[in-house]
Amino acid sequence: MQKPQSLDDTLSLMRDLRARCDWDAAQTHESLRPYLIEEAHELDDAIRLADDGLMREELGDVLLQVLFHSVLAEERKVFSFGDVAAGLITKMKGRHPHLYGDSVKEPWERMKSKKRASLADGLPAALPSLHRAHRLQDRAAGVGFDWPDVSGPAAKVEEELAEVRAELGNNAPASAASGVPVHDDRHRAVEAELGDLLFAVVNLCRKAGVHSSLALDKANAKFERRFQRMEEIAKERGLEMNAAGLSALDGLWDEAKREERSA
Repeated sequence: MQKPQSLDDTLSLMRDLRARCDWDAAQTHESLRPYLIEEAHELDDAIRLADDGLMREELGDVLLQVLFHSVLAEERKVFSFGDVAAGLITKMKGRHPHLYGDSVKEPWERMKSKKRASLADGLPAALPSLHRAHRLQDRAAGVGFDWPDVSGPAAKVEEELAEVRAELGNNAPASAASGVPVHDDRHRAVEAELGDLLFAVVNLCRKAGVHSSLALDKANAKFERRFQRMEEIAKERGLEMNAAGLSALDGLWDEAKREERSA
């Protein structure tokens, strides 16, 4: 029976790789940046697919990145993996003072707001836009700037949609007809209103307990799945989708949707 492996074993392996593998020995914090992002996305895919075997593998790859950066820092004598672990334990205990101290339970964002210099303090610059909007709204809610329920953000979505419609009706950009973006004042005005609408929808998602990026990810997958079925039906019937026309395509879409729902 194979001996269970531990974090100490993984650290020993990482140090050995740094000593004996040319590629691992050549890496730096900077050179490893793309791999950290890639591995995080691969783990996210495994979770999205609900593939436990793949998730276990990808978690190992993410752990490798944590170990790699920790050993690099250890070699530079700035901190060790033990320091990383100690920092994590301190942070998590600090986030749960009602469990590991004498304080009462308090929302995390409210606790963090007392330490932040500004609303966006500490948010990564490359954070995806939907996620950034969600986090900004979370932080604002942490200091009490929030609606009590979903009715407020739902009404805000309707308000912003009305403003988008008015802007499109009164000041439609040239790209609306040509399909080619024209970055003039009209375009910027519509862009601003649509941005407000998206931000309001993210807030509605947040108040409904849904993360907008996850909701959109599932909507993308659903659209892709149904459109692929449209293509299959068209091929079975000898239809050219490019020449079928909108009415026929709508019919294929409805058919694909009915099939999916009945299944």
